[in-house]
Amino acid sequence: MSGTSTAGNGPRATGDRNRWTVLVVLCLSLLLVALDSTVLHVAIPAVTEDLRPGAVSLLWIVDAYPLVCASLLILFGTLGDRIGRRRVLLCGYALFGAASALAAFADGPGVLIAARALLGVGGAMIMPATLSLLRTVFPDRRERATAIGVWTAVAAVGAAVGPVVGGFLVEHFWWGSVFLINIPLMALVLPVGRWLLPESRGAGGGPWDVLGALMAAAGVLGLVLGIKRAGGEGDLLSPAGLVPPVLGALLLVLFVRRQRRRTHPLVDMALFARPAFSTSVGCVVVAMLALVGLELIAVQYLQLVLGLSPLETGLRLLPLTFAAMAAGATGSTVLRRFGPRRMVALGFVLTAAAVLLLTLMGEHDRPVLLTAGFVALGFGLQTTLFGAYESMLNEAPAERAGGAAAIGETSYQLGAGLGIALLGSVMNAAYAPGLAPLHSAAVPAGAADAAARSLGEAYQAAAALGGPAGRLVRATAQHAFVDGLHLTLVVSAGLLLLGALAALRLPRHMECAGTDAGSPAGEPVPADPPSGAPTAPGSGHASVPAQAPPAGSGGSGARRHPADQRVPAPARRATAEATGSGRTAR
Repeated sequence: MSGTSTAGNGPRATGDRNRWTVLVVLCLSLLLVALDSTVLHVAIPAVTEDLRPGAVSLLWIVDAYPLVCASLLILFGTLGDRIGRRRVLLCGYALFGAASALAAFADGPGVLIAARALLGVGGAMIMPATLSLLRTVFPDRRERATAIGVWTAVAAVGAAVGPVVGGFLVEHFWWGSVFLINIPLMALVLPVGRWLLPESRGAGGGPWDVLGALMAAAGVLGLVLGIKRAGGEGDLLSPAGLVPPVLGALLLVLFVRRQRRRTHPLVDMALFARPAFSTSVGCVVVAMLALVGLELIAVQYLQLVLGLSPLETGLRLLPLTFAAMAAGATGSTVLRRFGPRRMVALGFVLTAAAVLLLTLMGEHDRPVLLTAGFVALGFGLQTTLFGAYESMLNEAPAERAGGAAAIGETSYQLGAGLGIALLGSVMNAAYAPGLAPLHSAAVPAGAADAAARSLGEAYQAAAALGGPAGRLVRATAQHAFVDGLHLTLVVSAGLLLLGALAALRLPRHMECAGTDAGSPAGEPVPADPPSGAPTAPGSGHASVPAQAPPAGSGGSGARRHPADQRVPAPARRATAEATGSGRTAR
């Protein structure tokens, strides 16, 4: 089985000149989706003042987008494999633009929640489609590594720039403008994508497993919702906190069993038997756990302890973004030189070192230390994510690219949720005991209890008390927060070092096309596939043996024989052009 590409003629053909233009279109759409996941954070105070949502409504305004997006990634990723990834992507563009307009002019909390949910649906259609199209448009692994480096860097840029853009717009316009910026860009990328992007789909037959897709969506929704509640409210052991993650985990177990029994599964569970694939997924989870959890705590530190404005906070985080861009730009070279194993492991180690460096932060601003820590953090995490995503996508056959991309994006979202829950819980567990001395001091019990819940509430209690008691509450809360931050950073560093150990299961070398004495000068030869795995389709320049391999042998020319005859390069190129897919016909 192999993936199919129906690029057709004209601009959609993925030749040398057009595939990099396709990458620009895909990255632009991904930038908007990633930016939308964080751009609202700094607008929450303005939204609260204008729409007056209740506590529950405000929670759903923030969480509707990531919850819906995470739960539908597998559904739309596998649907793209069946009906066409370009088709799903274009529908996602249209829905994302319409939902942005609805959110920008929402006149009540309910409308804004619904708009955020629709944005999540559009994001779930866009994110796996962009990554799976890269798998098709860039069949050569070395070029694909460069494209994935750009792709991961753009995702990091979008998430990091979100607070900066949001802070600027809220300060100069109104909160709805953080959504309004999506509309002209989507209006541009939709016709360009329809004209330029190639269509591709898997060659899998059989009916699409609708029930399985819904089980996966409900399972991921329950699991992520439970994780978010555990981190935000700490009520995991209550019935309301316990039911969603337990039910979600049960549905995911049933989903896995169902996929193993089906002839045409949505997700090929055999992928997880490949060490490189399963390890890459785990590394993405650990990396995102550290990134999102640390970013959340860092934002609180910069705003509440150092007293920076939202815009100043976003600007302080820009070094992390620039470092991530540099890691993405150099990722392909680093991967070829060091291989996936050392690249991912060293990325984890560098990130752990950066996290430990940040434990030197205190209650006073140290901009040089923060900048150095953020640069190392951004470069290390982006290096890890690059190597993990590239290895994961390379292990997946082209016809399963949508499902594999959806798994990668789901692990991304799960890691983000786990980071908020786990590191947030560590932070809360370390912060609250630090406020215990207030009960024995001249501080009312109500103010001391409020201060123990969060640093923001501690500031409110201090302002209400005033005088020496207020100053005592503020100073004690700041000191407790910084102590909790240090403990959280140490725990995060330990998790990152465990990720470095897990990365040792990845392949030592980057197996890709090289030169062979038996081939024409400079002509690439496909790399040997993993043992027992089918030959990765679309390797760019496939060698054609004189005799077809036996059925079920798992690949053509995987182990080359001296007697193998190869079609000359011009003939191969002519055949590929005739098929319109950019790959040699077999």
